[in-house]
Order: sequence, then C-alpha cells, then structure tokens
Amino acid sequence: MFRRKAKKCAYDRENLKPVIRSSICTGEQVAGFKNIHTGKFSEVMLIRNGGDLKEFLEEYDISEADLATEY
Repeated sequence: MFRRKAKKCAYDRENLKPVIRSSICTGEQVAGFKNIHTGKFSEVMLIRNGGDLKEFLEEYDISEADLATEY
C-alpha cells in the first residue's frame, strides 16, 4: 500500500494553536487547531494510530511539545 508523502501546510501560528481533542468516553482523538481568541476548534483529521499523529505533525511542521491535548 502506498502512503502519500505529507506536504507541508501552513497555519496562522499567531492566532491558532495545534490541539488534539480526545473523548473521555470513547477515546476517539481528532487533530485540529483552536483559535486562541475565540476558542473555536477546527478539525483537520481523525487520529486512529501513531502514524496518523506523525502525519499530522509532519504536515503542519509541529513538534509534539507544541501539541496540546483537550478532553
């Protein structure tokens, strides 16, 4: 199976912060960006395994230290 190469995408680093939203009940995780002024969350992708998380981090050039988790 072929995996597409993650392309680098930009996001507004001054107004958005990368966030993983995790459900307490089901454990479902969604990666996206949260507006630091309004609190609005925008979904980017579903995280099913470590590979999906790695792809999200590479695509947006984010380090794991910069990634916040919300429940």
